[in-house]
Amino acid sequence: MLHRKSRMSRRAFTVTALSALVASGGAMAAGSAMADGKGHHRRRATREMRGVWIATVANRDWPSRQGLTADEQRAELIAHLDAAAESRLNTVVFQVRPTADALWPSPYEPWSQVLTGTQGEDPGWDPLGTAVEEAHARDLHLHAWFNPYRIANHTDLGKLAASHPARVHEDWVVTYGGKLYYNPGLPEVREFVQKAMLDAVEKYEIDAVHFDDYFYPYPVAGQTFDDDEAYDRYGSGFPVRADWRRDNIDKLVTEMAAGIRRIRPSTEFGISPFGVWRNAGTDPLGSGTRAGVQTYDDLYADTRKWVREGWIDYICPQLYWNIGFAAADYAELVPWWSEVARGSRTKLYVGEALYKAGDAAQPAAWQEPSELSRHLTLTKEHPEVCGHIYFAAKDVATDRIEAMARVVADHYGQPAIPPR
Repeated sequence: MLHRKSRMSRRAFTVTALSALVASGGAMAAGSAMADGKGHHRRRATREMRGVWIATVANRDWPSRQGLTADEQRAELIAHLDAAAESRLNTVVFQVRPTADALWPSPYEPWSQVLTGTQGEDPGWDPLGTAVEEAHARDLHLHAWFNPYRIANHTDLGKLAASHPARVHEDWVVTYGGKLYYNPGLPEVREFVQKAMLDAVEKYEIDAVHFDDYFYPYPVAGQTFDDDEAYDRYGSGFPVRADWRRDNIDKLVTEMAAGIRRIRPSTEFGISPFGVWRNAGTDPLGSGTRAGVQTYDDLYADTRKWVREGWIDYICPQLYWNIGFAAADYAELVPWWSEVARGSRTKLYVGEALYKAGDAAQPAAWQEPSELSRHLTLTKEHPEVCGHIYFAAKDVATDRIEAMARVVADHYGQPAIPPR
């Protein structure tokens, strides 16, 4: 019954998209492939990433609140996919493992609390399976977004589902900064989280696996991430703990890449880190920035190395700053990342802070509807940049000051398919 409704939605979308295309004479992303033959338009389309994140942690973008019915959840998800297609985007990055839980029937981890309000409670449908099917029906690629090590945005193990692996293996857990994390220094943790994530790769025709910027947690002043025991047991080859931590994350990345290739070779692996690897004041190879966080030193993620070694298919640094921002200038970071990607096998996309556009708490540049459009104009000077991903879906839908509409009008006049 639910799947029949899903098909009706796709037919309705096709009619609507085609009608809009005929009326406007334009080229909507969803409709352009239908007019005059799908293959004809695909051959003419450029290759460019035009993506949007759909964040589910804390119900940021979807579902709008916990406890909606299955039909209501599905309708909201499809609305986000429709909005992406109507904005001439071609990829959705859907967060399916926000806090060591799952938005698909996983044999390893409980159903996510963001669905029903109760972790472990079956929502009565398969969000990831539906997202893959409905995205592909709209010629959208679906990247499944996983957070490897975050367990909970609180410190009470008793609030987790009784069967949660973190309750079964309390020795895997580190409490830090008011949250719970799996310890990246334990080989058994690394093996488990990969197995949990690769289950989705086995079951669904996802176009990519996507990690965001959380590896070791962001530093919290006055607190220490307690991995002494793991370091004593496994870090003997590393006299500097920071090097051991980076090696742990390197292992996660290389092993995950190998697992994806083994299970589904056509599925890509991409990572979207914090936008600053290291400041030039710390390392002459770094960017001309003065950022308060450096992924290499604070998150123990050697993002530059991953690109240069070709371990991942794409990198999408979160360049969430305006042009001219003193501590981390967008116009400084784009050429820096372009140089890092040049000559590598790793594609470079740019993460864009659509959520800042029109936010009164942000600098004056973000009150200008043209700021994001200026970003795309700038990146055209750097051929290594293969496209952009926007944070996030709710902001595409509301488009407070029509910054996204400006991007579409200025830059997305023709259809595009994602790079491969």
